[in-house]
Amino acid sequence: MEAQMGAGIRSDVCVLGDLVPPYAPTNAARMQLSLGNGWQRRWSAALRFAGDEAIWPVRDLAEAPVFDAEPARTFTWRARQRHRPGLQYMVSTGRLHGFESLEEARLLTALDFLRVIEVLPQPFRLTFEHDGGLSRHVPDFLAVMTDGTRWLFDVRPQALIRSTDALKFAAAGAVAAACGWQYLVVTGWRPHVWSVLDQLSARRRPLDDQLGLQGQLEESANGSSFGDLVASTSLPVVARAHAVHLLWRRRLGVDLGMPLGDTSPIWRGSRHKEQ
Repeated sequence: MEAQMGAGIRSDVCVLGDLVPPYAPTNAARMQLSLGNGWQRRWSAALRFAGDEAIWPVRDLAEAPVFDAEPARTFTWRARQRHRPGLQYMVSTGRLHGFESLEEARLLTALDFLRVIEVLPQPFRLTFEHDGGLSRHVPDFLAVMTDGTRWLFDVRPQALIRSTDALKFAAAGAVAAACGWQYLVVTGWRPHVWSVLDQLSARRRPLDDQLGLQGQLEESANGSSFGDLVASTSLPVVARAHAVHLLWRRRLGVDLGMPLGDTSPIWRGSRHKEQ
């Protein structure tokens, strides 16, 4: 059992970096940035409040009321557009959040699974200097995790990243570091991670447990298979839904790096006995 629990991507203790392949801006992109003396004063971020813009130099951005702001650009829908925008409900925040592509929607699902305190799409419009002059970039999300850390995100499939994108991502990474934030470019997902998160998210909303099945599942979870675990309860058909819900809540654990099925080993998660 311990070998099974130690392998792969443990859903009950994983962090975002475990779920996505690594991405690092190229040295060539970073070397194009104008990061000489005073760059944090010259670079700026535009935030929107009630439709009006306010400009903060990057040196003061960490103190700005970013989460009181509106998205830096509006979400639009039109015929034959090449991206897929929409609104997604997050259990963690209890609200709908905008996204501009299916890849961005997947990141919101992962953030909801990992539990965030707050998420703001399109948080600001960055104006930065580089060898070719001035450029602008709107990062995709800014989030506050449960440990208080702030994460700035860009989302772009690896195959679609061009040199101009790499330059913008390098600039966003420099700004995040200056603010004391973490920065991540989400280029995709490790094998099977997204398919399992998608399955678990079907039971992400609160689930009434009048039959006490969740307690039975948590007490019996010892590395046995998903199928055997639900079969050990007093009402296996209903227990399946509760098992998926507990996996989403991270009160049960599974390997996110493998397809989820009846043979998947399940164990008691790090959030066991969570109220």
